[in-house]
Amino acid sequence: MPWKVGRVKITKVVELETVGSTRFILPLAGNAEIQNLRWLIPHFATEEGRLKMSIHSLVVETPSRRIVVDTGLCNDKQGRNVPTWNKRTTPFLETMAAAGFAPDSIDTVLCTHLHVDHVGWNTKLVDGRWVPTFANARYAFGKTEYEHWLEHSTEPDKRAVFEDSVQPIVDAGKADLIPSDHRLCEEISMIPTPGHSPGHMSILIQSDGEQGLLTGDVAHHPCQMAHLDWSSTADSDQRQSATTRATLFSRFADTPTLVIGGHFSAGHIRRDGDAFRFVALG
Repeated sequence: MPWKVGRVKITKVVELETVGSTRFILPLAGNAEIQNLRWLIPHFATEEGRLKMSIHSLVVETPSRRIVVDTGLCNDKQGRNVPTWNKRTTPFLETMAAAGFAPDSIDTVLCTHLHVDHVGWNTKLVDGRWVPTFANARYAFGKTEYEHWLEHSTEPDKRAVFEDSVQPIVDAGKADLIPSDHRLCEEISMIPTPGHSPGHMSILIQSDGEQGLLTGDVAHHPCQMAHLDWSSTADSDQRQSATTRATLFSRFADTPTLVIGGHFSAGHIRRDGDAFRFVALG
């Protein structure tokens, strides 16, 4: 079911869903701690306290643009440090096309950051080469983010991601390196939200007096709204990511803003004591 923010439509296209296999990302989110947050159940956790998460893309349609926000894992990729993320064979592009979004119809790809599970489908394997999946699109990468990984992709898994999912876009002349507060079009602008990665950006949607927020990986799961200090093992700066969560959630709490996460679905942020909770939409 697509969501609407004024004249902007947002559709989630899921590549992978998981239940419970997330302790390596959020080690403090034990089953008992999650069960104590009853508002997480059933949308975001099971009765047993196991987290529900997904890897997905968001297709954002404005009156002038058709944008894919984050591009998941992809098929055929190798060198990933999660074994099941290697040599995948899934119908993700077919699923996207069946939802009405053929790859050639996309004019913009926007990556909140350049981690492995947000850039995969930037490219696809054709005759042994990684080529842009969305042939008619410009790809918007945060300049700070790109320059960081250009210099710091020294570990084998990070180097593999950069070389097969980021650099081919630059080599093809399809990358636009944007500032972290960039306005992409009338309805879409960036909010700098560093911490998970040095140049991480969230996306603000404004149309006809309504607002939406695509958080990216400011939080991997809504439990981090209740526990702002529960930083992910994947965060480059855990202290900064906690500060970013507090600032961003304070800004949008108790407003009608539609909020969609990089790994969880839509809802609204509400203040709850010194922290927050997330009220799911159907």
